[in-house]
Amino acid sequence: MKRILVTLLALAVVGAAVGFWLVRPKPLPADALAGLTADVARGEKVFWAAGCASCHADEKAEGDEKLVLKGGQRFPSPFGTFIAPNISTDPEAGIGSWSDLDLANAMMRGVSPDGQHYYPVFPYGSYAKAELQDIVDLRAFLATLPPDPTPNADHEVGFPFNIRLSLGGWKLLFLDADWVVTGDLTEEETRGRYLAEALGHCGECHTPRNALGGMDKARWFAGGPVPAGKGSFPNITPAKLSWSQADIVEYLTSGFTPDYDSAGGHMALVVQNTAKLPPEDRQAIAAYLKRVAPVE
Repeated sequence: MKRILVTLLALAVVGAAVGFWLVRPKPLPADALAGLTADVARGEKVFWAAGCASCHADEKAEGDEKLVLKGGQRFPSPFGTFIAPNISTDPEAGIGSWSDLDLANAMMRGVSPDGQHYYPVFPYGSYAKAELQDIVDLRAFLATLPPDPTPNADHEVGFPFNIRLSLGGWKLLFLDADWVVTGDLTEEETRGRYLAEALGHCGECHTPRNALGGMDKARWFAGGPVPAGKGSFPNITPAKLSWSQADIVEYLTSGFTPDYDSAGGHMALVVQNTAKLPPEDRQAIAAYLKRVAPVE
């Protein structure tokens, strides 16, 4: 009996060690950004495409105030309320002391500079598909923005969701860099896919989620309930979005629909971002949306 107990204990220890190894944070290799040179002008385009200001600036910010990334917006969900952090250039409250690799690890692997898992309310599930050059360029642009000393607030997340190690299991299930829309895409559609699936992280809102919070990619862009519990995100697959490509481009430029309605809520903030993109990028997103599989 003693030998059996010792064997079971040894197996438990080995199992725990394997489990911890599997769910550990997995940052990028130390030399992942070797040879890349930053371009601030390109970084500004990445900034707007990635929607950084929509979450990290004050929700009512206008003009230059949208570049003050002090955080503070609240995002209620079934798992708790998450509060956007300060990502300004302040070295204490913000990310002023971060390296390019720190930002790349955060955005593409969901790993903080001190080696902790980030919650996937930060859309690294989409940013995982981003190009490393874009991350380096983005970091260079962020470095030009004003610092703000506003301290970060703690997320309001209870047990068991406050156990960050469990997020390693979530990543094993749902974090990958695979494209959802595949096939023989044109150059324009490929660019649109990159903007919509990676930088723009459109699926984070417009794709329904399972009980664990993972995107149901079999119903890509089919819409779903707003995590806060009120309203729903629309189905933007061709099954429901009958707009022409020109209509979509206009909406991403001005916020006006073909029915003379206008974007509201958080989508209004998204349009403020897409309006700053080059016209060909908005056209690429529209072309991509026409290639998404229709979901009734």
